[in-house]
Amino acid sequence: MNPRLDRLQPYPFEKLGALLADAAPPAGLAPIRLSIGEPKHPTPDFIAETLAEHLDGLATYPATRGAPLLREAIADWLSRRFALPAGSLDAERHVLPVNGTREALFAFAQAVVGADRGALVLLPNPFYQIYEGAALLAGAEPHYLPCTAETGHQPDFDAVDADTWARCELLYICSPGNPSGAVLEQTALMRLVDLAERHDFVIAADECYSELYPDESRPPVGLLQAAAAMGNLDFRRCIVFHSLSKRSNAPGLRSGFVAGDAEVIRRFLAYRTYHGCAMALPQQHASAAAWRDEAHVVENRRLYREKFDAVLAILPQMLDVERPAGGFYLWPRTPLDDAEFARRLYAEQNVTVLPGSYLSRPTAAGDPGAGRVRMALVAPLAECVEAAQRIASFCRGL
Repeated sequence: MNPRLDRLQPYPFEKLGALLADAAPPAGLAPIRLSIGEPKHPTPDFIAETLAEHLDGLATYPATRGAPLLREAIADWLSRRFALPAGSLDAERHVLPVNGTREALFAFAQAVVGADRGALVLLPNPFYQIYEGAALLAGAEPHYLPCTAETGHQPDFDAVDADTWARCELLYICSPGNPSGAVLEQTALMRLVDLAERHDFVIAADECYSELYPDESRPPVGLLQAAAAMGNLDFRRCIVFHSLSKRSNAPGLRSGFVAGDAEVIRRFLAYRTYHGCAMALPQQHASAAAWRDEAHVVENRRLYREKFDAVLAILPQMLDVERPAGGFYLWPRTPLDDAEFARRLYAEQNVTVLPGSYLSRPTAAGDPGAGRVRMALVAPLAECVEAAQRIASFCRGL
């Protein structure tokens, strides 16, 4: 067996299951799960209808690179959403559909990281654990960049020394961030593009939460947008990952895409051709329809704003918590150890949240996830309000 498998840490939800295994919540309280970021808003009907209309496509092997109709829908959406210069994004060269960004974020490191010993993969801390596992199984060392309140819950890239940048082969970023919802501004993204050029590494920008934001007039900036603003119309060293899971409430469709640097996409396509992970044609048709419609996305944001408004009318009285700049998570400080907070909240109120330390790694400067919990406002509005009331009641008793 590959010895690198031994370096993989238990997944956060495996640790959460062990933490709560011997707890017995009150029988009279219905369970409310705020622990997992699985969208619960209804999937738009037209997506399922389009899927059903094209079931005859199951009789055909799909191409790994995806059908032109899907690549073109993605390229059109990217160009509109991120105001890319006309003609700069070529659906044939710059876009690759994938079966959900989770598998693509993992596979990408296997294709990008070289065989040199001492290679680093830089990633935010706390982080989506796929980044770490991808780095380890690619034979690289993860290098954790603390994201604290003092740094706006984003990595302090100025604190990274020149030797670390020189050893970096891949940088994962996430904006809006998971779990904090923090958004990287265009100037920060432009600085990263410049660093990637100077130090010869690739940026993998996880932008899966980019369509969840509170202000309709201020959508988060994307990496390709920042590259274009610098005149980097080849999107050199820049790769973005997007998904329909959060944007369109279609996590079961397992549909996303990778886009950016044409040469990197070409090499990643070669890897994926061997990997055997083409998207079925019915999925591709449904996905193209989703990328071409914005009305359901606007409504999705409205539903999340409604939940944030309601929950944040309750929780700040008892917890140190702020409205995020994007995403659907809250990232409050806890008045006691985060794992103990999560365990007792479950045992006393039957509300499940995820300890922040399960999403982070300790460093010499401390553990940036400790003393916080992640709350996913994915449940229906009434459940989110009920959860907030139970959390407030729990905090009053501490």
